[in-house]
Amino acid sequence: MNWIKVLLIAAVVSLLIYLLLSRRSAQSRAWVKVGYLMFVVAGIYAVLRPDDTTVVANWVGVRRGTDLMLYILIIVFAFTTLSTYMRFRDLELRYARLARVVALANAQPPEPPEPLEPPPSPPKTQ
Repeated sequence: MNWIKVLLIAAVVSLLIYLLLSRRSAQSRAWVKVGYLMFVVAGIYAVLRPDDTTVVANWVGVRRGTDLMLYILIIVFAFTTLSTYMRFRDLELRYARLARVVALANAQPPEPPEPLEPPPSPPKTQ
């Protein structure tokens, strides 16, 4: 086995371990984990048998397996970027609503203005 294959497989497996051990991922949906597990298996298979990606690419009408992998990567990247943007936009809206609620809950009525002292009267001369 080539050293680059070992490196690629180690990287994919380490990403899988990170996903499974991450606290945030424990709250994610099961289909995300299943999809990522399928991605890991497909990635390891593509690293071990790169010629098979060309066969699959030919089945779907693409010349080379590397081109097919690139097309899939572009689609996944676009989906991830859009999903992240939508999530951040939703979080910003929630934070704005939360800030409004906190501001209204801690609001204090304005204090009445202090009365102005009358100007001193001029001294009287006699």
